[in-house]
Amino acid sequence: MARDFLDEVISQRTRKNPRFPDLVAEAERRRAMARVLAAKRTALGFSQTLVAARMGTAASVVSKLEAGADVRVSTLQRYCAAVGQTFPPPAPRRSVTRKAGALMRA
Repeated sequence: MARDFLDEVISQRTRKNPRFPDLVAEAERRRAMARVLAAKRTALGFSQTLVAARMGTAASVVSKLEAGADVRVSTLQRYCAAVGQTFPPPAPRRSVTRKAGALMRA
């Protein structure tokens, strides 16, 4: 079975650092949280600027978070507070962590 570039990068990094799949899985969980929060923000009719003001940060931080940038847990906590969401927000059903776990076993 052919592997894509991302699979190859993860495999190479895992050989150097056995914890790498866990780091990838954690980053994916944070990105999934960001998607849930962005959907909540949109459903509430809040702009990124409003959420940023409530967080005490720049709108660019909110934009980057929603675009999938790797962010600190504290930033996600402040975002949750800004949209009235408990932390952590509910996770989406499907998770990429399975893929990272499978690569760790490969």
